[in-house]
Amino acid sequence: MPWNMVTDPFGSIGLSALIAALPIIYLFWALAYKRMKGHWAAMSAVAIAMAISIFAYGMPIKYSALSTFYGMLFGLWPVAWIVVTAVFLYNLSVATGQFEIIKNSLASITDDRRMQALLIAFSFGSFIEGAAGFGTPVAITAAMLAGLGFNPLYAAGLCLLANTAPVAYGAIGIPIIVAGQVSGIDTMAISQMVGRTLPFLSVLIPLYLVVLMCGLKKGLEVWPACLVSGGSFALAQWSTSNYLGPMLPDIIASLASIVCLTVFLRFWHPKQSWCFADEKPSEGREKLRFSGGQVFRAWAPFLILSIFVAAWGVKPIKAALDQIALFKITIAGLDGLVIRGGKPMPAVFGFNLLSAAGTAILFAGLLSILVMGASFSQGMRVLGQTFKTLRWPVVTISVILGFAYIMNFSGMAITLGNAFATTGVLFPFFAAFLGWVGVFMTGSDTSSNALFGKLQEVTAAKIGVDPVVTVAANTSGGVCGKMISPQSLSVATAAVGLVGQEADIFRFTLKHSIILTTVIGVFAMLQSYVIKWIVPVYAKAGAAAPAAAATSPAPSSEGLTYLALILGLVLAVMITARITGKAKAA
Repeated sequence: MPWNMVTDPFGSIGLSALIAALPIIYLFWALAYKRMKGHWAAMSAVAIAMAISIFAYGMPIKYSALSTFYGMLFGLWPVAWIVVTAVFLYNLSVATGQFEIIKNSLASITDDRRMQALLIAFSFGSFIEGAAGFGTPVAITAAMLAGLGFNPLYAAGLCLLANTAPVAYGAIGIPIIVAGQVSGIDTMAISQMVGRTLPFLSVLIPLYLVVLMCGLKKGLEVWPACLVSGGSFALAQWSTSNYLGPMLPDIIASLASIVCLTVFLRFWHPKQSWCFADEKPSEGREKLRFSGGQVFRAWAPFLILSIFVAAWGVKPIKAALDQIALFKITIAGLDGLVIRGGKPMPAVFGFNLLSAAGTAILFAGLLSILVMGASFSQGMRVLGQTFKTLRWPVVTISVILGFAYIMNFSGMAITLGNAFATTGVLFPFFAAFLGWVGVFMTGSDTSSNALFGKLQEVTAAKIGVDPVVTVAANTSGGVCGKMISPQSLSVATAAVGLVGQEADIFRFTLKHSIILTTVIGVFAMLQSYVIKWIVPVYAKAGAAAPAAAATSPAPSSEGLTYLALILGLVLAVMITARITGKAKAA
């Protein structure tokens, strides 16, 4: 029997919003104050959310349970799948000794921990975010920094913070594309608006990172390198988002940042290298102990990873893979039975076996067994150990996605959105925090835009503000919530071996998350009322492409052709790595 969603069960939007916010407030309390382990905090938050959905919102018990189960499935696939495969690739690199070569190659460029954080957490992480998103960059880069000797807490926290700059354009621009589909605003306009906001943060994030690592005095010592890293990223992010669209800003900006900083460090280096207090100070940059071929071989798995995740973001390839192995599972008893705004909510789980980003990473890992010179049995042992180590993080990720879905299907998320909408002329400021709340709940800027994109557009029109400002603020503010999302915390702790210590990382990132979201909110206010000239001109009616058009599969032959070319490129990398990797260092 269909159930009509109620978004103001108490007849007072303030009281209803307070009740709806209780599970979120509880999560903050459990993580920040009680320092509860992530999986217990998530499970208890889900129990509270389900109880409120049933007793306050009148949601049938069956629908409450099934919507939670639906979210848990999404948490297992594709989100947890990404974490497992990413950590597997890193563990394989360590087990075969190749990561020692990577460490030496980085130390030969710079032994300064600040520069290593910029190269890996900020620049390389942004590339992975642009190609795959959904937790992949934090899993990869946090594991790499921990392997380099970074304090695991710092490694996780820094990677979460660094992930702020690229999230809006992650996974080949999916958050922006979804925002356009949901809100009805031209996607290019949203891309341009976000691209006129985030670069101000992007140029500052590298310096913000190093100051957080070592304090203001030591941080300012390397401001030239921070400016090169963040400035090149911001400039490329602004130009590509404004002239090319939402799909390539992260890819191009991250590559620009990596190249510019690496070249810069050839000519400039801090007078004194900085290391953590519990480390022995370095006497200077390490001498490269390996040949160029050996270094290439060590980095080849991550090059193969980059090729695969970038390829998996190409629409024809994704469409071809989905035509081969996409299984749609209808959640019987829930699909179409929850009515929101007169429209039934679908509940169909898409099990995209081949096109999932985690599968791309798994392929990279399996092929890397050959590149690294490991045996197949050793690779399978490492994979088994990885599954065993990550069992609790997988549970946490699954449960927290269940939390996000019960908030959405019960109407509690809409209640919170409507409460924000009552702030009147201050709404552009709070629009950023609405996106922030959305990402905190769901762990995804894409999901936050899907949840609140239309509400942002409608509310802005009512108060006389250009809707593209608030929709963009939802996206830009949402990226600042990524670092405190329980899903992201679970990914980070799993990557650095701090399972159960999610609360410590939450406390580490919370203040910075609020500060950065406030900055985005101030930008949105200025864009709405003071610097209106910065808002792009766009067609206000009929500009957005229908959702079906954006997701319609390309012909499989085209996708398979692209895939064949990608596999040929990967094969070339593998052969080159195997041949050159045997050469001895000079």
